[in-house]
Parts: sequence; structure tokens; C-alpha cells
Amino acid sequence: MVYDLEERTTKFGEKIVLFAKSLERNEITRPLISQLVKAGTSIGANYREANEAASKKDFRNKICIGKKEANETKHWLRLIWIALPNKEGEGKLLFNEAHEYVLIFGKIIRTTDASLKK
Repeated sequence: MVYDLEERTTKFGEKIVLFAKSLERNEITRPLISQLVKAGTSIGANYREANEAASKKDFRNKICIGKKEANETKHWLRLIWIALPNKEGEGKLLFNEAHEYVLIFGKIIRTTDASLKK
């Protein structure tokens, strides 16, 4: 099986969009949803940019941004399920996947750092 992180992060962005579309809109949730969509869909965009990087340092920088966006996605998901408790189950599944990206990107950063020191 070929592991395609570009495809996986794009599918995650699609899940974030579909989740956001399912959420009740009110004065509390509107800004949370907007921030979630921005952060959750930018994970894949940053990963794709990293793969087109001009240098290892540029690659590392884009991966760091992707990791930050994954962490931010976790933040917004948690706040959304506080605002909409009926969405906690679905939100936690997305939260867990966002956490996997934090771990994956962290490993990529450490590996890149090691190769930059050589």
C-alpha cells in the first residue's frame, strides 16, 4: 500500500468542510467554524507547499506551519464541541486525526533537522 500524505491531508480538509457545513450557526459558533475551516484546510495546503519547497529549510518551515495549523485545528474543534455538545463525537474523531498530523509533522521536522545538521 502506498502512503499518500498529500491525499490524506486533502481528505481531512474535505472532512473539516463537511463537518463545518453540518454545524448550527449562531453568534458563538460562527467565528469558531470560520477559524476551524481556515486551520483545518490549510494543513494539506501547507504540506503540498512543503513538497514543492525550494530548499530543505523552506520544506521544514512549511511543515512547521502545517503542524501549527493541526494544533490550531484541535483547539477550534474542542471549542466547537463545548458550544455544540451533540457534535463532540464527530469532533473528537477529527481531533484525533489532527493530533496524528501533529505527530507526523513533528517526526518529519526532527528528521529534517537531523539531515540539515549533516
